[in-house]
Amino acid sequence: MTSPAQQNVFVHLAERSPQVTGADMVASLVPPPQFADASFDTYRADDAFPSQAEAKQTLREFAGVVVESHKRGLFRRAPRAPERKPGVYLDGGFGVGKTHLLASIYHAMPARRKYFGSFIEYTALVGALGYQQTVELFRGSDLLCIDEFELDDPGDTMVMTRLLGELVASGTKLAATSNTPPNALGEGRFAAQDFLREIQAMSASFETLRIDGVDYRQRAVDGHAVVLDAGAYESALAEAAASGVVSDDDFSTLVAHLAKVHPSRYIRLIEGVTTIGLRDVQQLTDQSAALRFVAFVDRAYDAQIPMRATGVALDQVFGDEMLAGGYRKKYLRAISRLIALTHS
Repeated sequence: MTSPAQQNVFVHLAERSPQVTGADMVASLVPPPQFADASFDTYRADDAFPSQAEAKQTLREFAGVVVESHKRGLFRRAPRAPERKPGVYLDGGFGVGKTHLLASIYHAMPARRKYFGSFIEYTALVGALGYQQTVELFRGSDLLCIDEFELDDPGDTMVMTRLLGELVASGTKLAATSNTPPNALGEGRFAAQDFLREIQAMSASFETLRIDGVDYRQRAVDGHAVVLDAGAYESALAEAAASGVVSDDDFSTLVAHLAKVHPSRYIRLIEGVTTIGLRDVQQLTDQSAALRFVAFVDRAYDAQIPMRATGVALDQVFGDEMLAGGYRKKYLRAISRLIALTHS
């Protein structure tokens, strides 16, 4: 069988070197395609975990959602507690719908200027524009949504804390998420404490909402990533190429290439691609390479691009030593997303 690479109709991500300007970064600060139409109505709270419905209602009020009054048959604004804080922090395991709820806030809030981005996108913007110019860009905005707030880098955390403090002082509302392992007894509460401690002076500005639950991605798929042999891989990519743009890369080559591209540009790296092909996947041994791959997976998942792979199963790409370390939460989230993408 002729390989996809020989057909010369496939792209190679390792050959792409995307450039992104500050203006491009700002323009991309909207919910990813997966959540372009997210709303509180489409968020399906799990009855087994009441905290999901409770958080949904609280966030409706935070966003000022218009609700129907059964008493008068008219529409009115949802009542807001006068002491409501300017920020909300969604604390919970991955796959419980935090990003869906965050996007719902963005879409529902009747704001003139609002932004939605991952933590890494905001810190990359500061790097591209400079701190003061970034402050001026966002000053006076109505809402800033921050998905996957990271606490790994003290410098980035301090920059974001300072930025958010200036924006809250100018009237901006904040909504943020981060991740804790699902069903980890007692561990979830510590995530909220870590977040509030690390953002220090800003902690009093956030109301913490705990969202319990089971990773929804695991409810409908098997517990492992799909692995293809060489023949099945060729066939899968050829089939996908009939209706879209398919990438075909050696896994190790792509991982090495990610070191040459800033994570803020990964979304442009996969722009236009409808299926990602990875040959000869191998377990990662370098922490920096693993974290870059996590960022790549996040962008692929946001764009809902299916993955097809040979070699080691993608849910086994992070070894036991990595999973036992300080970045455990990131790796578990990536594994969950990789499983879902290989089944899509």
